[in-house]
Amino acid sequence: MARRAAVGIIGCGVISDTYFELAPLFKDVEIVACADIVAAAAKAKAEQFSARAMTVDALLKDDSIETVINLTVPKAHYDVSHSALTAGKHVYSEKPLTLSYAQARKLVREADKRGLKLGAAPDTFLGGGHQAVRKLVDKGAIGDVVGGAAQVMSHGMEHWHPSPGFFFRPGGGPVLDVGPYYITALVNLLGPVKTVAAMAKKGFAERLVSADGPMKGKRIKVTTPTTIDAILAFRSGAQVTLSTSWDVWKHGHANPIELYGTKGTMTVPDPNFFGGTVAYSKRDDDYTTVDTSSAPFAANNWQGHAGGPKRSNYRMVGVADLVDAARKDREPRCSGRLAAHVVDVMESILGSAADRRFVTLRSSVDRPAPLTAADARRLSAK
Repeated sequence: MARRAAVGIIGCGVISDTYFELAPLFKDVEIVACADIVAAAAKAKAEQFSARAMTVDALLKDDSIETVINLTVPKAHYDVSHSALTAGKHVYSEKPLTLSYAQARKLVREADKRGLKLGAAPDTFLGGGHQAVRKLVDKGAIGDVVGGAAQVMSHGMEHWHPSPGFFFRPGGGPVLDVGPYYITALVNLLGPVKTVAAMAKKGFAERLVSADGPMKGKRIKVTTPTTIDAILAFRSGAQVTLSTSWDVWKHGHANPIELYGTKGTMTVPDPNFFGGTVAYSKRDDDYTTVDTSSAPFAANNWQGHAGGPKRSNYRMVGVADLVDAARKDREPRCSGRLAAHVVDVMESILGSAADRRFVTLRSSVDRPAPLTAADARRLSAK
């Protein structure tokens, strides 16, 4: 049996619990240490999950730790990931990889120069729901994809996040925060984006924080767009509208993503999650439903909050795949190149909206390899 890869987390905020809790699902990874600029945060997580609390510098200098998971706030992603790469560590970052394509490209080049693997969230497209869609699209179940629609709409983060200020400043907003899930899912299905056009606005000048925490009752000034509508033109020829907003109280969109093909229509599960129901039609006939609940990384295994529905959650599969890629010298499915292209798409959307012009992407990328049942068994602890 291969030795488990020793993994260290940098950034011990809310999302780190998910990585710690789900790591045991994967046989070749073990989170052994954590670090944070707030020492008490690292100490608390280390005690909770039986890991070592370290300073960031000490973690980066520890030769026994071969992979770093970067869970810092987005504005710190580039600096922390670059430091980890220059320290000789493989890196997996939370989304987005960076806040600019220039920085993302530098990280990809740094990893390549050093023979290291770079990856980034989201890894939800590796779940059974999205892999089922990938198989159906690839075998032509709806013909050539002509168009599509994707919507992510809510009324912001101030109702649930204890410190939501950064969501409403430059570097935040729904495109950079939630966009990676949707854009990555679409690139997995349709390939790279070629051109974008977009418009944007701020729906509210201020936000009142209602979530429990130190900011409850305080007002946040909004300094970045919170409603952005874009058209993505893919190199394959497909055109997809992407609507993202934190200014919507309620909407009637039943499907997060729909694809329209020459032979029918397909509904795609919520890319925030790993499972979900897939449905497709032949022309305008009734939908055929595909049950993906027994597919790898699709079963509902996660109770997000008390009283809420069970969801499929296998975050860490991207890390496990990256470790496997390092050992087999192949491209990770959640690769830095894929994440950099997604950053390019998001930056181009925001640039198009600001300048009221079409923007041609600077990057391209190959679609990630499908995740087969055999791949899933190799990565899983059971």
